[in-house]
Amino acid sequence: MTNRIRVERAEKRITQQELAERCGVSRQTINAIEAGKFIPSTVLALKIAQVFAKSVEEIFSLDKND
Repeated sequence: MTNRIRVERAEKRITQQELAERCGVSRQTINAIEAGKFIPSTVLALKIAQVFAKSVEEIFSLDKND
């Protein structure tokens, strides 16, 4: 799974910490998701998408191997 969180954060000019606080998770969780080391729950993916005012599909996408 790939994601555009880092790009979306840059466009909105928010830090990992700010995104984490808005989603109710730790900064380390956001870092792990961005790095592709952790796949978020459906609820967390929806919260992240909501922060960016985008659909989940605009933030997250499946790789060919998924």
